[in-house]
Amino acid sequence: MEVVKVTDIPGIKIGNAQDLEAGTGCTVILCEQGAVAGVDVRGGSPGTRETDLLKSENQVDKVHGVFLAGGSAFGLDAAAGIMQFLEEKGIGFDTGIAKVPIVTGAILFDLICGDYRVRPDKAMGYQACVAAQEEEFSEGSVGAGTGATVGKFFGLEHAMKGGLGSYCIQTGNLMVGAVVAVNCLGDVIDPDTGRIIAGAYKENPFSFMSTEEGMIEYYSKMTNVFSGNTTIGAVITNAALTKTQANKVASMAHNGYARTIRPSHTMFDGDTIFVLSAGKVEADISVVGLLGARVIGQAVVNAVKKAAPLFGFKAYGEVF
Repeated sequence: MEVVKVTDIPGIKIGNAQDLEAGTGCTVILCEQGAVAGVDVRGGSPGTRETDLLKSENQVDKVHGVFLAGGSAFGLDAAAGIMQFLEEKGIGFDTGIAKVPIVTGAILFDLICGDYRVRPDKAMGYQACVAAQEEEFSEGSVGAGTGATVGKFFGLEHAMKGGLGSYCIQTGNLMVGAVVAVNCLGDVIDPDTGRIIAGAYKENPFSFMSTEEGMIEYYSKMTNVFSGNTTIGAVITNAALTKTQANKVASMAHNGYARTIRPSHTMFDGDTIFVLSAGKVEADISVVGLLGARVIGQAVVNAVKKAAPLFGFKAYGEVF
């Protein structure tokens, strides 16, 4: 297998827009020719758009854009700018009257980082689309990862910076990649070593605390640990998938969260994974799913490793 860029997958463009002063941003994945899509929402506090459309029994099976955004539910406004951008290019589901761009996406809660009054909006969604056309895709404290944080169970003073990460592998003609914005309640684990690489910590001397062990210890007092969470991402592949198969790959890809985020899928996270099939390469769905889990996991690790400190939150590069 070979490591390649996620933007090497034909038919896919990815762009970021962010407000570093406010600490929020948006990432858009454009598939202008349309991509078969699926989704699996597992967290207990999700914020999503048009995910019902991706159910296997529903009509439309292709989307033209997927967005990941900060801003909590306010950030869903970014979709309007993405739809405007695509409509201007004549892209969308042909209703016979107008072409309606199919845009789905999810948000994370980053209002604790920066200025909560500024959120991704229509203008930022449009800006991310322009960036997808004109700029090289970047990772770290950008796009949907701008205001992302991790390890918040013990309080924000113990939390670290999350971010946006990607990873893509190719085996033969098959390409499977992922883009993930990491903003979890729990800790991020290096699956190769089993060690925490970003999460709740204490100073003097610096050491990580285990969120899982803390939650177990305080099992009877977990009444208000909502501090702004949710990890959202997308698996992108050139494999030929039906919508039913894309939904299955999305389900399998959540194993990547489970391997790298402890705990994942809590009631205080809105963990969501989209799948985009933008090609015609024949591949076993089980192989696509296991590779989806692998690239999701590595994208999570890359997100925190490439994150930059912001608004007082320590980043991986300051610790290691």
